[in-house]
Amino acid sequence: MIGKQSYQSWTISDEFWEVIKPYIPIHQREANKTYKRKAGGGRKPPDYRIILEKILHVLRTGCQWKSIDKGSNIHRYFQLWSASGFFEALWAAGLYEYDELKGLDWEWLSHDGCTTKAPLAQESVGPNPTDRGKKWNQKKRIH
Repeated sequence: MIGKQSYQSWTISDEFWEVIKPYIPIHQREANKTYKRKAGGGRKPPDYRIILEKILHVLRTGCQWKSIDKGSNIHRYFQLWSASGFFEALWAAGLYEYDELKGLDWEWLSHDGCTTKAPLAQESVGPNPTDRGKKWNQKKRIH
């Protein structure tokens, strides 16, 4: 397990935290659900700042969720926040702020979601090495 000291390089500054804190999705009780405890009972709410720091640590380092302290719980928050649009809202807010500070040249931006194989690649490099030994492909080869 990674100790708390390892997260020091991933800590969020107080200034940045104050900017992003309003975007953090806060769990709300469902109105039509019956609960055993009164509102406010049970566990104390977690420190969302530490949760976000651990999420950023995993995203920056590429380590596994289970390698950090309380990783499965942190991963659950990552999934909940992703589904709620938190990271997209955070990105949009950062993009807007950068546009205000530096300005974005929107004429030079492009977006293309098409990813395909290069049509002439097989002629120059040959078949994919993982497909060379496939039985269905061996019948097509000319020896």
